[in-house]
Amino acid sequence: MLHGGCSFPVRSRRREAGEDCSSFSFGARLRTGVRGAEKEGGDPRWKNGKDPDSDEEAGASGLTEMEFLKNLLSRTLNLGSEKPEKVLDELTLEGVSRFMLSEKCKRVICMVGAGISTAAGIPDFRSPGTGLYANLQQYNLPYPEAIFEIGYFKQHPEPFFALARELYPGQFKPTICHYFMRLLKEKGLLLRCYTQNIDTLERVAGLGNEDLVEAHGTFFTSHCTGSFCREMYSLDWMKEKIFSSAIPKCEKCQNVVKPDIVFFGENLPSRFFSLMKSDFRDVDLLIIMGTSLQVQPFASLVSRVPTNTPRLLINKEKTGESDPFMSLMGFGCGMDFDSEKAYRDVAQLGDCDKGCLALAELLGWKKELEELVKREHAAIDAKSGQAIGDGASATHPSGKEQQKPSPKKEALPPSKEE
Repeated sequence: MLHGGCSFPVRSRRREAGEDCSSFSFGARLRTGVRGAEKEGGDPRWKNGKDPDSDEEAGASGLTEMEFLKNLLSRTLNLGSEKPEKVLDELTLEGVSRFMLSEKCKRVICMVGAGISTAAGIPDFRSPGTGLYANLQQYNLPYPEAIFEIGYFKQHPEPFFALARELYPGQFKPTICHYFMRLLKEKGLLLRCYTQNIDTLERVAGLGNEDLVEAHGTFFTSHCTGSFCREMYSLDWMKEKIFSSAIPKCEKCQNVVKPDIVFFGENLPSRFFSLMKSDFRDVDLLIIMGTSLQVQPFASLVSRVPTNTPRLLINKEKTGESDPFMSLMGFGCGMDFDSEKAYRDVAQLGDCDKGCLALAELLGWKKELEELVKREHAAIDAKSGQAIGDGASATHPSGKEQQKPSPKKEALPPSKEE
């Protein structure tokens, strides 16, 4: 299930310099350690993002030693430096749209992060003042990231489930970005959506299991945390437990049951590693939306596409540009938007929904996209209305109103990362 996969302890130079590069949002979540190895209280082993009871494999997985050596030699000796074929007639959104309408574009991969869900009302975790990390004092955590560490969770599950009641999937509607991917699917263009998000909005928008790689897990299923049990539980079972304010306990062994989202100290889903090689080898266009590309190994996926595959970034700011050190180690994103050598990367900066609408208009899909969003949102509202008639609120299917985190006067300083 979602507990397979390999750990991937990659650190960037910024982290070596002492800056926290981690991120975790109801969009994106971190895979690289935790800051502050010497925080107060508790088991010191989970301060490093480790589960005291886990047998985590040593070394970096997901990238074999041979792949590492190949990347190292290729970059050091400047091998394979012949100029790739230029596919786009111009490095603009218009150029991307013309390519998408051509016979050359048949397989599109979308890589998405927290930025595509903020328009739905889902907060990220690090925005100054409004991010959830700035408003977690009420949970008396040793430091904000502890709420998403597997070792801390096993000892103190209460803060996570209290937060889950406030953010539980079900009360949010997918955004224009989500439905743009739905259109890609309906038009036979979507090869896969790789998402860092755990809000399940891709599923609500109409993407199915085969369309998705939920790199950082999902609320869709849950498992017992007992090492010898691993009993699986459904979304409805977990929802009932969360909104009854009970800590979900396994019916077989009484260990805590946790949604299948990937915490600090846990492995990524095996599906991520099993599909990424074949998917990214055969892709014609890569669309990256709403992610800072700071979290490994997700960020390194952009460098796995063929050298002539165009890459479109729809984001508030440019990201994923070349880092010589990380490129040498084989983890570099290597995106080039502005240099004289740029030949395939396009950045559409600003609001993600507006970026998708602009692309849809160039493709001749704008009216179809707007009608899809309107129709699907109306269906969600109608379903919520039926739930109210059955005794549940429009805010939560459980019938309990959402209690949003109350901002504190002295907020914890969030990282600049996503």
